[in-house]
Amino acid sequence: MTAANTTQNTQRPDQGASPNNAREAIGSSGSSRRVAIVTGAASGIGRALAVAYAQANVAVVGGYFPGDPHDPADTARAVEQAGGECVMQPVDVRSPEQVEAFARIAIERFGRLDYAVANAGLLRQAPLTEMRDDQWMEMIDVDLSGVMRTFRAAARHMSDGGAMVAVSSIAGGVYGWEAHTHYSAAKAGVPGLCRAVAMELAPRQIRCNAVIPGLIETPQSLDAVNSLGPEGLREAARMIPLQRVGRPEEIAAFIRFLTSADASYITGQAMIADGGLTVRWPS
Repeated sequence: MTAANTTQNTQRPDQGASPNNAREAIGSSGSSRRVAIVTGAASGIGRALAVAYAQANVAVVGGYFPGDPHDPADTARAVEQAGGECVMQPVDVRSPEQVEAFARIAIERFGRLDYAVANAGLLRQAPLTEMRDDQWMEMIDVDLSGVMRTFRAAARHMSDGGAMVAVSSIAGGVYGWEAHTHYSAAKAGVPGLCRAVAMELAPRQIRCNAVIPGLIETPQSLDAVNSLGPEGLREAARMIPLQRVGRPEEIAAFIRFLTSADASYITGQAMIADGGLTVRWPS
């Protein structure tokens, strides 16, 4: 087991600069600039978050699954164009060794770790009566245990006053979803995990929250086999009070806020961003 970083930053989170006021860091040196690890950074919310962090002068170590069809170099280029710095690293969140090595890159490359975002996820359709045990276990291993592994590795290296965020879903986090029992169960477990982590790490002033996105136009939701697909999203948009599905950039901005000094008194919460879908009166 790797010991926690013994040269942790003891600055309280409410003493830092806010990305909404200017930039996340005071200077451009590695010692003052904040550093984040983000899993699932090759596409969707993860890629948008890497760019959002770049705009706030937060360096990013972005994780991607080697079998992901999306090119991680696209994320690196987008971050560079936004004026940031990003190291893209293959990581399978099912592997404790790979996740530990992934978190260590932040220390080895940038000298610190301030934020950890567990965004990697798997989405597959499987009716309950047809679901195999290996399908269930794979989903839990990625979408729930992968969050735990990311936070566990990050906690060993994170500076005091840091922040963690995990991405859940309204499927499981709020609603049930037929033919997605395994996905819903994993996503329902994420807020509970975050509450426990928030309490355990509070003495170090490390905050932990869950974000529960609604219907967001990502490669996952555009998958017509395992999710809604383009047509399903268009139909679902009519049920959303804001009359549209969300964009990855909107969830990324929400996550960046939760890890920033502007959210320094928010911890242990599960926060929904869904365009009003879950509070709409049934019609």
